[in-house]
Amino acid sequence: MKYAGFSRRALIGGAGAGLAAGAAAGAFGRAVAVPAQPHPVRLGAARVEFHGPHQAGILQPQQARVELAALDLAPGATRQSVQQLFRRWTATAGSLALGEPAGPDENQVALDAGPSSLTVTLGLGAAFFDRLGLTARRPPQLAALPDFPQDAIDRARSDGDLFLQVGADDALVAFHALRVLQQQAAGTATVRWQMSGFSRSPGATAQPRTGRNLMGQVDGTNNPKPTDPDFAAKVFATGPDWLAGGSYLVFRRIRMLLDNWEKLSTDRQERIVGRRKSDGAPLSGGTETTPVDLAKQGPDGGPAVPPDAHVRLAAPASNGGAAMLRRGFSYADGVRADGAPDAGLLFLAFQADPAHGFVPVQRSLSRGDVLTTFLRHEASGLYAVLPGVPDGGYLGQALLES
Repeated sequence: MKYAGFSRRALIGGAGAGLAAGAAAGAFGRAVAVPAQPHPVRLGAARVEFHGPHQAGILQPQQARVELAALDLAPGATRQSVQQLFRRWTATAGSLALGEPAGPDENQVALDAGPSSLTVTLGLGAAFFDRLGLTARRPPQLAALPDFPQDAIDRARSDGDLFLQVGADDALVAFHALRVLQQQAAGTATVRWQMSGFSRSPGATAQPRTGRNLMGQVDGTNNPKPTDPDFAAKVFATGPDWLAGGSYLVFRRIRMLLDNWEKLSTDRQERIVGRRKSDGAPLSGGTETTPVDLAKQGPDGGPAVPPDAHVRLAAPASNGGAAMLRRGFSYADGVRADGAPDAGLLFLAFQADPAHGFVPVQRSLSRGDVLTTFLRHEASGLYAVLPGVPDGGYLGQALLES
């Protein structure tokens, strides 16, 4: 993905050089003279184009921070008031993506930070269509997700008429953008729930690497790639007409039972996941990106990748080719009443049809994946992610003006 004025690689490299120089100065103080360094490219200067065939926040490299929120339409909301809201949100998201002020709603929280790869992504829940008299336009793919074993869904932190994903490489930039969007919704929609997540910061590793989750596992290796010939068919919706170029998003808040997980040996953890913890390579051999060989036998004559390993049961080959574009962020919200960490994964998965993406994979995992005994699905949502916005248009225009 290209960023206006800079490449992601240049930004990451520049940021790393600046951090290294700062660390040296802090460690040795006045005893060592730090060699002069070229002024690093500021990470906050990176921009992601708002307009295009698809909304930003789907194909772009995952940012360091995310703010998620669902809103419900106010009792008096009309199609006209929602049109006005979506016009405001479109203008605001476009300005903030350029690092420009948000207009009269500017609260100056991130005044001097720059856009920091900001993206704003909007989705619609199933109830949105009923509330605005658009039931006939609601796509069948928004049918409620089935209940799965081990689910412990809190409906107060699930669903919602509107869904916002706000990503950025700076926490203040992400918070600021979401706060402005919430303020602009006053009178038309109210916040139902809100969550914050994080990922590895660009430049934190010597070279770009797949991120890790809070279990310490490399997470995201088998994501579909835009260069795959069937990528668009797996990720983007083709209909109805107003959604062409959009997608369907499954959201799950998944708490990890870290106290139990961390008691296991590394070898046991690897056999549960099916990958080496050190580098993410499959237990069938090779490197992180080597395809998993589900037929390979281990030294004991049994499967190299155990029958109940996560990667085996989640593999497209085990689920009729089902695949999703995952964009998960970790979360850590302190401790629960029993002292256990309230931490885990904010799972986000974009797909062309949940019935052929998330649902079959989750059913497979719930039937035999040992990893599920260390997870609790505590919140859930399914949303139709609107197509991108052409210059001069606004989010949801094709639906609301039909």
